[in-house]
Amino acid sequence: MTTLQTVFAKAKADDRAALIGYLPAGFPTQDGAIAVATAMVEAGCDVIEIGLPYSDPLMDGPTIQDAVHRALTNGTRIADVLRTVEGVAKTGAATLVMTYWNPIDRYGAERFARDLANAGGTGTITPDLTPEESEPWRTASAAVGIDTVFLVAPSSPETRIKAVIDSCTGFVYAASLMGVTGARESVGSAAQGLVERTRAHTDLPICVGLGVGTGRQAAEVAGYADGVIVGSAFIRRVLDAPDEASGLAAVRALGAELAAGVRG
Repeated sequence: MTTLQTVFAKAKADDRAALIGYLPAGFPTQDGAIAVATAMVEAGCDVIEIGLPYSDPLMDGPTIQDAVHRALTNGTRIADVLRTVEGVAKTGAATLVMTYWNPIDRYGAERFARDLANAGGTGTITPDLTPEESEPWRTASAAVGIDTVFLVAPSSPETRIKAVIDSCTGFVYAASLMGVTGARESVGSAAQGLVERTRAHTDLPICVGLGVGTGRQAAEVAGYADGVIVGSAFIRRVLDAPDEASGLAAVRALGAELAAGVRG
């Protein structure tokens, strides 16, 4: 299993930011998700976030909502998510699950942590789990050696930033703007300031997500963050493709552009 610590140490040694890609399990199909994520890794992604499809995606914009709806229509369940993690982890990329808390709670925290670790997963991102309520999940994760990643936002006061980073291992997810996910014309102007405020409290890597979709934007964010997170832009390439082969080619092209950006 490739750990997040290994990924960020290597990126730092290469004097660049890490590239992190997101894709829901079960999209465009259950096997297709592994193929797309593998293409992302081959194009230069260091870390892959596998989304656990959920029926009430509060943080997700229309592109990810569309992909998640297709995944749910395909019958994707937690067992399929874990199988996707296992397939992607075999590429050598550090592989996390991004999920709302309810599916983990229903599955059982200790069971989910154990099964994720056994599948080769290196951690989770739980955007709606607050630090105050995270102790049972952090304990279950620590017991099997997987990381817990939480989010800070531009609106987060210093006390909230401190509470979040005290719950984080692996890295801190800095949301570049207030709102839902989706590639935009520009990355939120508050992102750099948020990274600077967060860095004052932690030595953990800080990665910026929400809004990044081009190599130029990736280069901009890589100038002040330790990692660049891209999701909707990859998913849009698949949604817009006329067939699977074209989708994989489009994902590889975007991945190469973003990888060049984080190295710039």
